[in-house]
Amino acid sequence: MSAVFIPPAHPVTDVPPVVEETLQPGEREALLTRIKRLMRERDAVLVAHYYTSGELQRLAEETGGCVSDSLEMARFGHASKAKTLIVAGVRFMGETAKILNPEKRVLMPDLNAECSLDLSCPADEFTRFCDAHPDRTVVVYANTSAEVKARADWMVTSSIAVKVAEHLKARGEKLIWAPDRYLGDYVRRATGADMLLWQGSCVVHERFKAEGILALRAEYPEAAVLVHPESPAAVIALADVVGSTTQLIRAAATLPNPVLIVATDNGIFHKMREAAPGKRLLEAPTGGTGATCVSCAHCPWMAMNGLKNLLAVLETGGNEIHVAETVRARAVHSINRMLEFAGQSGIVVAGQSAD
Repeated sequence: MSAVFIPPAHPVTDVPPVVEETLQPGEREALLTRIKRLMRERDAVLVAHYYTSGELQRLAEETGGCVSDSLEMARFGHASKAKTLIVAGVRFMGETAKILNPEKRVLMPDLNAECSLDLSCPADEFTRFCDAHPDRTVVVYANTSAEVKARADWMVTSSIAVKVAEHLKARGEKLIWAPDRYLGDYVRRATGADMLLWQGSCVVHERFKAEGILALRAEYPEAAVLVHPESPAAVIALADVVGSTTQLIRAAATLPNPVLIVATDNGIFHKMREAAPGKRLLEAPTGGTGATCVSCAHCPWMAMNGLKNLLAVLETGGNEIHVAETVRARAVHSINRMLEFAGQSGIVVAGQSAD
């Protein structure tokens, strides 16, 4: 298998604590009533990621919106007749929605909702790295800024990354992959493609511990292990199913196992419980050497989305996402290339993590 070169890491050290929204008795219904009224008045639709709170996911569906991965959120927004898209997720998701929907207003509950993968891949440094390897095709994960997507030849989600790498390898192309080193390594091992991997990682998925999953599986021998490929290789090796968010939800519904050990952000449990009622869902342990909790599998930036700041955005029209047209025009090319490939290949594109 081809050798791997990993450029200098950009560890994300300034990670905020997970702070879930707390509401006083009676406050929730009052907020929901005002939000629904303003959404109608503002001609707005809510698109929410699988990792946001169950409250926001329910609200999105009750008001004609969408709950999905970041790409489908943007595609739903494109199909919607609403003039305003409210993106409950993290910043790159708002940018992706704007890239595919330049004519619409895109708002977010909190513009400080970042992503460690995005933060670990500064556009200026990534551009210099790509320029130093002009013989390589640049493939980036959806969890990247608009500027990084603009520098890429292809953008991919986790559900199609292996197929794209196989396609490019068959054409004799060598790749640069960014930013998730674990997903990149998974793709490299699955395809044998010659890939230079950027050393980014998701602060949620890299915490999963193989020894913790082994201990939990010993306690529940009837359980299946579901793993997102942003996880370390030792965790992926234990999986019964490796897949994107959408693929893991589908697996939860179709697997016969009564117990599921799930190695991805625990926000996904809301949709998994709907898809697989009656099954017991267990968070894959993040405890182990160097860990600070038994299971802390929730993105702190996703937790920044709540009913209060959603209402504030509707009231003020603030927190609007802007993408320069020069950047957007290049970034949409890398996204459309993936969509065209999926269409030609008959592949249903679904599910990133944090794509």
